[in-house]
Amino acid sequence: MKVILLQDVKSLGKKGDIVSVNDGYARNFILPKKMGVEATGKNLNDLKLQKNNEKKVAQENLDAAKKLAAELAEGQVELSIKVGEGGRAFGSVSGKEIAEAVSDQMKLAVDKKKIQLKEPIKSLGTHIVKVKLHPEVTAELKVVVKEEA
Repeated sequence: MKVILLQDVKSLGKKGDIVSVNDGYARNFILPKKMGVEATGKNLNDLKLQKNNEKKVAQENLDAAKKLAAELAEGQVELSIKVGEGGRAFGSVSGKEIAEAVSDQMKLAVDKKKIQLKEPIKSLGTHIVKVKLHPEVTAELKVVVKEEA
């Protein structure tokens, strides 16, 4: 019997796979536990539509990430920190502060977890910060750190 898996089944396959199993295994284990459905014409068509919809949503997410990356690359964010004698900075600029500045100054929503800083910025000047918006899209944001007046 051919079965469409509704969830991952160990030693059989992943969700969405069409597998051949013994009739008894399907009737007594897979179907009652809602791990799969029989591969009828309607169910195969539903699976095809669901996969097409998932592809469409993934493409829309990728396009949105590329658009946001372009907007981030064009703009820049200015932050100010306290500076002591000899230009030494007190404190630092973290990903959270950069995300808030992007929200305030550029009116764009960026999650602080997506901002990739090896360590907080502790010096004045212009810094390029990577922002991972999507597994395939990484934007570069220009962050200008100035002395607080």
